[in-house]
Amino acid sequence: MKHLWRALFVVLVLGAFMPSRSAAQGATSQTGGGQGAGLQLGQNFPNPVNQDTRIRFVIGDAQDCTDSGRQHRVSLRIYNLLAQQVAVPVLQGGVGNVAGGEPLESLLLTCGEYIVYWDGKYSQTGEDVASGIYLYRLEVDGKVLVKKMIVRK
Repeated sequence: MKHLWRALFVVLVLGAFMPSRSAAQGATSQTGGGQGAGLQLGQNFPNPVNQDTRIRFVIGDAQDCTDSGRQHRVSLRIYNLLAQQVAVPVLQGGVGNVAGGEPLESLLLTCGEYIVYWDGKYSQTGEDVASGIYLYRLEVDGKVLVKKMIVRK
């Protein structure tokens, strides 16, 4: 019975992070691979995480960007399974008017391919996170993609 409650809890937490069916039917159709038309979220590497990790994502068609001047509001956050925000990764390398090392919190980015870095620590305390499953959530102009990662210390 205890495992049944845990499974129900995990389903409810994941449901809170996933966009509703009506939101997914908007301009960006979403697929099970964490991709949509013009928006892709890659699996973190390495996974499982031991000390640090990187997450790749793509906004627009990185190869042939038709509207290179358009800026998208982008946020990427890492959560534990209790839906508590753990960290905000930082953008790796400088892009346009955004400096490298900038937390990916409501940044304005043009279409292209990006990589963010997370050191495996809580943002507020600087301590290492505990082993377990974590979710990372990419939001671009209101469209959301979520993937999970495993931290093993």
